[in-house]
Amino acid sequence: MGAVKKIKSDTSKNLSNTRKIPDAAELKKLYRNMLLIRRFEEKAGQLYGMGLIGGFCHLYIGQEAIVTGIQSVQEPQDTVITTYRDHGHMLACGMDAKGVMAELTGRSGGYSRGKGGSMHMFSSEARFYGGHGIVGASGALGTGLAFAHQYSGDKGVTLAYMGDGAANQGQTFECMNMAALWKLPVVYVIENNQYGMGTSASRHAAGELWKRGEAFGIPGEKVDGSDVLEVQAVARQVLDHVRSGKGPYVLEMNTYRFRGHSMSDPGKYRTKEELEKAKAERDPLEKLKAIMVGEAGFKEGDFDAFEKEVKVIVNESAEFAQQSPEPHPDELWTDVLIPVKE
Repeated sequence: MGAVKKIKSDTSKNLSNTRKIPDAAELKKLYRNMLLIRRFEEKAGQLYGMGLIGGFCHLYIGQEAIVTGIQSVQEPQDTVITTYRDHGHMLACGMDAKGVMAELTGRSGGYSRGKGGSMHMFSSEARFYGGHGIVGASGALGTGLAFAHQYSGDKGVTLAYMGDGAANQGQTFECMNMAALWKLPVVYVIENNQYGMGTSASRHAAGELWKRGEAFGIPGEKVDGSDVLEVQAVARQVLDHVRSGKGPYVLEMNTYRFRGHSMSDPGKYRTKEELEKAKAERDPLEKLKAIMVGEAGFKEGDFDAFEKEVKVIVNESAEFAQQSPEPHPDELWTDVLIPVKE
């Protein structure tokens, strides 16, 4: 595990060194939640291939440890906002797999009643404020959510997820400046999966992404995003830091996506050897499984139960999605304008 780097002297403690092995119940929960995301995304890929999901579809396979680890230490009042690679974030926030899959297939049983699709669904009940298709929008809107937390005094923190490409957007820097000035409770989580669409981070991003807030005095961390226990340990301390009123934080999650940028991406910009090496060395599920077996006494057979449970959930979500009716044409006119009462 690589050393975590720091910007500010008052946060110079190496947070990744605080990583500990949780109890059996917590390990089960973390593994099960990552497995649910993995199998759900695989099923979504299958439905896309069958023509049941239209438009864009960006899968989270390979990055499951990030949102799982962070969500495990959030408080109920915290809010989440992210980009278009968002299905895993929805599931981690507790959104029903049936509603998520139904939205992916454009059915009325979906979270946006079939009108949002993969990139545009939300749940105010789960305090999940979207997937957003505009690169960098999650950082800007997330800063606004953080202002709402500060204004209401609810001690909530916003987790604003973005990709490595979004970390280069001008609006990202504008919002970091504002967040630093006002000490807003926001964590900018940069999910660096090494490619902005088909362009490697080494070709599109100068400098290191965890330093993006350095000009504004915002501390940053670089974390092994394939190790859910390291993610959890760092996130716990960072959330405590931000929640205490010390202002924003930048977390660069070093990760790797195992699929293309979207379902239409053949991924020819990376070699087969690179991809296979990443799968062998950086699979979040296999990493945690090795710890559970090697250090926590789990047996190989214990993981069969996880597979069976998750398989039922995912299959039921696919069945629900296909049985749910398409939206009525009248839905074209709902949620467009808010009527003004005289």
